[in-house]
Parts: sequence; structure tokens; C-alpha cells
Amino acid sequence: MAGILAWFWNERFWLPHNVTWADLKNTEEATFPQAEDLYLAFPLAFCMLMVRLIFERFVAKPCAIALNIQANGPQIAQPNAILEKVFTAITKHPDEKRLEGLSKQLDWDVRSIQRWFRQRRNQEKPSTLKRFCESMWKFSFGLYIFTYGVRFLKKTPWLWNTRHCWYNYPYQPLTPDLHYYYILELSFYWSLMFSQFTDIKRKDFGVMFLHHLVSIFLITFSYVNNMARVGTLVLCLHDSADALLEAAKMANYAKFQKICDLLFVMFAMVFITTRLGIFPLWCPRMIEAILSLAQMRRTRNLQGITPMLRPPPMGPVVPTGISSLALAPWMINYSKLQVPDKVNCLFLEVFNKLQMQFLS
Repeated sequence: MAGILAWFWNERFWLPHNVTWADLKNTEEATFPQAEDLYLAFPLAFCMLMVRLIFERFVAKPCAIALNIQANGPQIAQPNAILEKVFTAITKHPDEKRLEGLSKQLDWDVRSIQRWFRQRRNQEKPSTLKRFCESMWKFSFGLYIFTYGVRFLKKTPWLWNTRHCWYNYPYQPLTPDLHYYYILELSFYWSLMFSQFTDIKRKDFGVMFLHHLVSIFLITFSYVNNMARVGTLVLCLHDSADALLEAAKMANYAKFQKICDLLFVMFAMVFITTRLGIFPLWCPRMIEAILSLAQMRRTRNLQGITPMLRPPPMGPVVPTGISSLALAPWMINYSKLQVPDKVNCLFLEVFNKLQMQFLS
């Protein structure tokens, strides 16, 4: 097990050249992100679930009742032991052959049996009141975390100039506000992972489960290797549309159709602008900066240059144009590089070819 962990946390893969995990331990002068900090997300996720229960019962439910959203569910199917056994043990959507057999067995017509199965399926659907309470909780948290993210980021230099995300990387101190922002986001996604099994079952259950899992993975590892500055930008950018979507759902449940349509149009505009516009245009610049760091590391290795253990504060290492990727791929001797180095160099070679293709 120790060998697997040592392989997984290979410093040559996660950290820049000549930087070790020991260099990122907390000191009296600075505090850095530690993997142990993330254990705090589990009790906070449990507390968040408790807060959600209280919020839905004492805040969301009275709001729903004030908007004339009733807790009445669909019409209940009349009790029938034979049909109930078929519904629970065999199928919820009987075919024509089974319907005819049940019709002869119960002396019911086929239409009555179809109506019973439809009513029985509708019984398992949650009420509009429950849907409203769930959406109001997600809306409230989404609005709070996005507002906090904007207030936090507007005071940071990397919001206005993304080059500061790599200023003196990875020796960037962890501030209390950044730590709070990350832990709160991670706790929320863990709470969604736990509550998804008790929340309203939707058709996209598997997709959302995978989405939450990937989000937790990205938040965790961006924190551990101190890419938190980039992480805060990505989190705030993706949080911008969530509150609008939940607000549109609430308006739909309350039957405020015009408000629902307006909110959904706003959600679509924000979603397309941020996730399909700003993020794809901004992300390649981040990748290009990372590749420039990898290229400098390759050059030092090939020339046999050993840098200092802990470099002094320096300006942001970012590309200056096509010349920043001027290292020709055929100049790299792959046979002398280890596996992580080969992967990075091959990735750099592909990126060079794509860039030359688009710029030609």
C-alpha cells in the first residue's frame, strides 16, 4: 500500500521541478494547503445536511405554503395485493400480454389496470412542495457562495490578471478566506453526494453522481498541489448560473410562468457566456502557462541545470507568444526521460502541432 501511495503522490508529476512535498509544509512565515485540511469537509458536510433539514422545514416550507404550493400528492391507487405484488416484484410497466392475464385474473378491464399502474407510479413521484423546498435550499446556498466568491475574488490580484495565479508557484501562502471558500465548496459537494440517495430521484441520477464525484476530485487535488488560485476562479465562474436555474425552478413550481421564463432566459445567457464563452477562452491561457513551465523544466533537465531548492519570489511565469513554445519536439530525447516527463513532452509536442496548424 505504501508503494502505491508513493507512486500516486509522485512529486515529479504533481509538483514543479526540484520541489518536494516537504517544501510545502507549514512554517512560521507561511501556511500552505495540506491534505489533512480536507478532512474537515466531512463533519461540515454532515452539519450542512442538518442545516438543510432545518432550513427546508422552517424556512422553505412556510414560503411554499405562502405561495399556495400544496403538499397534496397525486391520486392514490386503490389497494390491490395482486397488482401491488406485480408492481413491486416484477414490473412497473406491464406489457399487453401481462395486462390481459391480469384482466382475466382480477376480472377487470385492461383500461382499469393501466389506470391503476399509472396512479401507482405517480404515487412515487415527490410532491411539488418537496421539489420547491429542495430548489430553495440549493438556490440559497448557490446565491451565498457565489456572492462570497465575488466579494473574496475582487480583492485578489489574480481576478484581474490571471498571471498572478502562477506568481511564485507553488510557494503561494494560504489565506483564511481562500481556505474557507475551498472547504465550504468541498463540503457542499460532499453533502450532495450523501443526500442524492434520499433526494428526489431524477432521470439524470447517474450523470449528476458522476458530476459530483468529478467536482470533488478536482477541488481536492487542486487544493493539495496548491493550485487554489486557479480553483477559486473556476469555482466562482461555474457558480454564477446555478442560483438562476434554481430560482427558475422555484418560479415554475409556484406557477409564475412569466417570471420562470425570464429567469430561465437569464440562466441560459449566463451559462452560455461563462461556461461556453469565458471559460473556454480563458482555460487555454492557463494550459499554455502550465506548458511553458513544463518546457522550462525540460530545458533545465536537458542542459543539466539544477535550480535552487526554494527559489526566491519571482514574477509570474507565463508564455510571451509562440516563441515561448519554441523548443522543438525533435530536440527532446525521450529515451532519457522518465514516464511523467515523457507524457509531458508528448503533450507539449501535440500542443505545438495543433498551434502550428491553427496559426498556419
